[in-house]
Amino acid sequence: MNKIFSIFFICFALVFSSSAFANKIGVVYDSGGKFDKSFNELAFRTAERVKNELGWGMVEFEASNNTQIEQGMRKIADRGASLIVAMGFAQADAVAAVAPDYPDTNFVAVDVCWVDDPAGNIYQACYKEHEGSFLVGMIAAMASSSGTIGFVGGMDIPLIRKFQGGYEQGALYVNPNIEILANMTGTTPEAWNNPTKGAELTKAQIDGGADVVYQAAGGTGIGVLQAAADAGIMGIGVDTNQNWMHPGSMLTSMLKRLDLTIFEQAEKTAAGTFEPGIHILGLAEGMVGYATEDGMVTPAMESAVEAAAAEIVSGSMQVADWSQE
Repeated sequence: MNKIFSIFFICFALVFSSSAFANKIGVVYDSGGKFDKSFNELAFRTAERVKNELGWGMVEFEASNNTQIEQGMRKIADRGASLIVAMGFAQADAVAAVAPDYPDTNFVAVDVCWVDDPAGNIYQACYKEHEGSFLVGMIAAMASSSGTIGFVGGMDIPLIRKFQGGYEQGALYVNPNIEILANMTGTTPEAWNNPTKGAELTKAQIDGGADVVYQAAGGTGIGVLQAAADAGIMGIGVDTNQNWMHPGSMLTSMLKRLDLTIFEQAEKTAAGTFEPGIHILGLAEGMVGYATEDGMVTPAMESAVEAAAAEIVSGSMQVADWSQE
């Protein structure tokens, strides 16, 4: 009996030990909600990949408003997260406050690249969304029959102006006479999660002649793409490949590869090679682009877009960043 008890105790101790010291990934989601089929959901799917492929634990927090972000981030840190992913610019203050108090925890701050990092444990990731948006703007202009295209943004902030600006520049590069209709959903965080308003704005743009609409609006974008599909025009998704949502009406999606950022820094956290600092990620780094799978991009479109992408990477073509204007 004592022998059986000893074996049981040793096995229990090993299980407890591996559980206590296993790496964990924590995710603090942005206002659009965990299942926005875009920005937040891409982080969730990547955290699941970290759990499944790297054998990590996983903890999550969804704030009902921005005042809860810091508290939620601290709870995740207290639960032993090795790496915490802070989703969105609105979490900058929370990351700046929490990270120094948890120097043994690493942080990936998405869309944040300006906070002080005294503990040296924050990977600050900002993306050149204007470069990727330039490419889908080219595709939109090449696909449009009406000569009018649309853009629906979420919250009216400099970050979303980057998407809009790149899109407009890319469209005008292809067709200097193209008409571009643009709307932002609102000026508060609720603008990220209002698909009804997104659909209304899209319908108004369709009434104005748009036959392609690009959304950069989080959960609101679900309504944008649904309205486009219902009207028989083409939609363009954002952040992740959303072409699967409406087969036959999705032209393409602008890819923002925060999934690669998160997974890579999880691997490096496990290996002890985490990379704190400010990282500006664009076409040259393979961190923005466009989707062809399940979309409607033709070989001719792809050839033109790849040529432009090569010029942007080489520096011979510059895409203006409207967030700086």
